[in-house]
Amino acid sequence: MSAIKQVPEPPGQNPSDDPQGMATGAPAPDSTVPGSTVPDSTVPGSSASDSRLAGSGASPNAPSGPDGTRGSAVHPAPEHTDAFAADLSRLPFRFRIWRRRALIVCLRVARLVHTGLDRIFPGIQFLLRSLQRRWRRSLQFRTVLTTLLLSISSFAIVGAYLSNQIANNLFQERLTQAESETRYNVKQVQDTFDGAQVTDQSSVITLVYDTLNAVEGRGSVIQRRYVFEAMPEQTKPRNRWVESRASDQLTVSVIPKELRAAVQDSGKEQFWASMEFPVGTEDRPGIAVGNKVTFNGTVYELYLIYDLNTAQQTLDEIQNVLWAGGAALILMIGGIAWYVTRNVVSPVSHAAVVSEKLAAGQLQERMVVKGEDEVARLGASFNHMAASLQEQITQLATLSQMQQRFVSDVSHELRTPLTTVRMAAEVLYDARHDFDPINKRSAELLYNQVERFQSLLADLLEISRFDAGVAMLDAEATDIVQLISHVMEGAAPVAEEYGSGMTLNAPEGSIVVEMDARRIDRILRNLVLNALEHGEGKPVNISVASNESAVAVTVRDHGIGMSPAEAARVFDRFWRADPARARTTGGSGLGLSIATEDTKLHNGWLQAWGNKGVGSNFRLTLPLKQGGTITRSPLQLEPADVGLPRSADRSVVVLDSSAQDARAADSAEPGEPSGAAAPGGTDLAGETDPAGETAPERAATGERS
Repeated sequence: MSAIKQVPEPPGQNPSDDPQGMATGAPAPDSTVPGSTVPDSTVPGSSASDSRLAGSGASPNAPSGPDGTRGSAVHPAPEHTDAFAADLSRLPFRFRIWRRRALIVCLRVARLVHTGLDRIFPGIQFLLRSLQRRWRRSLQFRTVLTTLLLSISSFAIVGAYLSNQIANNLFQERLTQAESETRYNVKQVQDTFDGAQVTDQSSVITLVYDTLNAVEGRGSVIQRRYVFEAMPEQTKPRNRWVESRASDQLTVSVIPKELRAAVQDSGKEQFWASMEFPVGTEDRPGIAVGNKVTFNGTVYELYLIYDLNTAQQTLDEIQNVLWAGGAALILMIGGIAWYVTRNVVSPVSHAAVVSEKLAAGQLQERMVVKGEDEVARLGASFNHMAASLQEQITQLATLSQMQQRFVSDVSHELRTPLTTVRMAAEVLYDARHDFDPINKRSAELLYNQVERFQSLLADLLEISRFDAGVAMLDAEATDIVQLISHVMEGAAPVAEEYGSGMTLNAPEGSIVVEMDARRIDRILRNLVLNALEHGEGKPVNISVASNESAVAVTVRDHGIGMSPAEAARVFDRFWRADPARARTTGGSGLGLSIATEDTKLHNGWLQAWGNKGVGSNFRLTLPLKQGGTITRSPLQLEPADVGLPRSADRSVVVLDSSAQDARAADSAEPGEPSGAAAPGGTDLAGETDPAGETAPERAATGERS
């Protein structure tokens, strides 16, 4: 007798049903129950016995205790103990090694994944940015892509609907056929079983086998498969000779549980369910139709399984045709959309290119006109417009050149007689004390107007140089703070005449700028003199600040001020805020225009702000390096203070007298901030240039920020 592993039987089991004839609840051979023995059939030294005994810690040759029980503290042989202990001692070390190897592998895989993502993500981001830029800039790309996306969406919806309808029709057709064939075949099986006159086992098995094979319909192609299974929980009759049978090694497990439950709980009804069943190495879709049949008093479940693989192949072929046709159709639609949009967009793109060339001064550029359609008429109209603009621009350019040449020639020609007239006026002016009052006044007027005329002539000559494009910039590194101080010293007599004080707010140290000192001196002198002339005897505040790329100078007065509309035109030639104003105030009207041209040469900004009754503020912004660009001005254009400044970090004050100083202090508003730049050229306003507007344009227009 071989070694047996006995498992306690559950309570109530019949001892006679035990195949080994052992009593219920018999203890295992290695238990410590008194009087228990190990079966003699256990072979000492066998692998099964050794492993079992080693696991239980008992030996068949262990001595019994005084009460006949075997000792439970029996140890295995010494060689087995040493090997077992060695294996146990090596387990933690091996575990640590494998854990470390697994960690290294995980780190390497993570590094490879991270490297791959680092290489893939930039490419994906570049592709997305390219597509986004193409989407924004190309009407043709946007139209074609939109057409393709809409076509794909439409075809996907229509294709899914058609595929679903075809699949449903194929399935319903096959289901109707399966139900009809099943009713017919089940009736034949039941009639055969009812009319059978067999009593022995072999005859019954042969009859069932032949009948089910006939239902299967074997031939070149198996039409259907079957599963024949006796209903469970049938105690009578117990002498049935057929329990189950199925075709192609199928089992009842392939039948859905819901279908089996429905068939078992029904009478003579017929039920069906979709399923998958194995055929060789693949799973095929099918329909299982279930019925009940009886034979020799036993109720059986008969399931006929119909293969839908042919219908599935047909559906797959139809779907492949739909996908292929849809892809070809989408490509055709994309090509058609590209061709149509190209015919429409190409003339527009060509018109844009020609417009850019016309704007760049290439007035001879024209569009190519083909055909007589709307696009051709658009091209012809565009060419006519370009020709008209070229003619007008040419006329204006010619007229402008004539005017510039006339002004230049007249200015040059007037210099010689003007010099003679000035010399004569100076002689008369020096001898005016010997004249009578009328002639004395005439000599003074003549001298002053000749001085004014000479100044106007000098401004006209300077403007003619700018118009002719011969003005050159002689830039060198200069401390702009010292330059401003020099301008203020030169304007001190004028400030004393008007009774105004001048205050310089500048950071500690020097601010070195690459600039043409002569031209910047002329700009600042013009701004300061204008502020003194229109300041109505109130203080004039000059502020300087710089940032990483630019330096700004503001000249703030608190006089009559000007409206925003006047501030926008203050840089125009010969423009005066009040045409009826006496010529004793205001110069020739060319000073700010010349300042604007000087600012353009430096690639800077010259802007103006004003408010009636509050005063005005002029801001000059220059790049620190010659040829640099300005992104933001260190000082704000609209001053933070609306009253008079009171203090500064660094001040140079030029006043006419102590009385005027006291008057200026009394007129200052208490607590008014001065708007001075912080030490070190701190950015006070952080003002940025409006997008899309170049520095020369802002300087020319004087537009408020």
